[in-house]
Amino acid sequence: MRNIKILLADDHAIVMEGLKEVLSADEEISVVGCVQNGEEVLRFIKNNEVDIVILDINMPVMDGITCARHLKKEFPKVKIIILTMYAQRSFVEEIVKIGIDGCLLKNNTGKELIDAVLRVMGGRQYYDRIGTFNSQEEEVTQYKLSEREIDVIRLMSQGLTSIEIAEKLFISDHTVKTHRKNILKKLNVSNSSQAVQYCLSNQLI
Repeated sequence: MRNIKILLADDHAIVMEGLKEVLSADEEISVVGCVQNGEEVLRFIKNNEVDIVILDINMPVMDGITCARHLKKEFPKVKIIILTMYAQRSFVEEIVKIGIDGCLLKNNTGKELIDAVLRVMGGRQYYDRIGTFNSQEEEVTQYKLSEREIDVIRLMSQGLTSIEIAEKLFISDHTVKTHRKNILKKLNVSNSSQAVQYCLSNQLI
């Protein structure tokens, strides 16, 4: 019987525990480690045997896409499955080009995740649901980002403060803070860095 060694990388403890529970239910799979960012992934793999890394896209310190690039360059034999909360088509071309072995939505984990692991270990790719992912235009519509919110987050990506953004857009500091709050809510992220990262990764700005 195979023993597929898996490393989990996600900065949300509850998500990590859920993934671990799902995977551990399969007797062919062993979860050999749980880490919270891409840098920890690279350190772990240098010192431990791993067959597959299951990566969240949005992680602090080093995100999943950046980590995947390093893995393919430094540890090409390690398989990679990306997990994402968002059904966006805009990053699929990028992850295919990197050579990532599989991609699936977090809300479709469970049996699908185990199927993906087994298929990837068999030398095939798992991209079953990407045909249903949203285009860039659909993403903007889905989250109802206004033109002004796009302006605000574009300036946020340049490192400007709320006061500086207000001066650039000729609006009040309070209005900028309201836009920032609405952006986080619409994108379902917890801070400005994650919002900027999401929009940059998906070419929304």
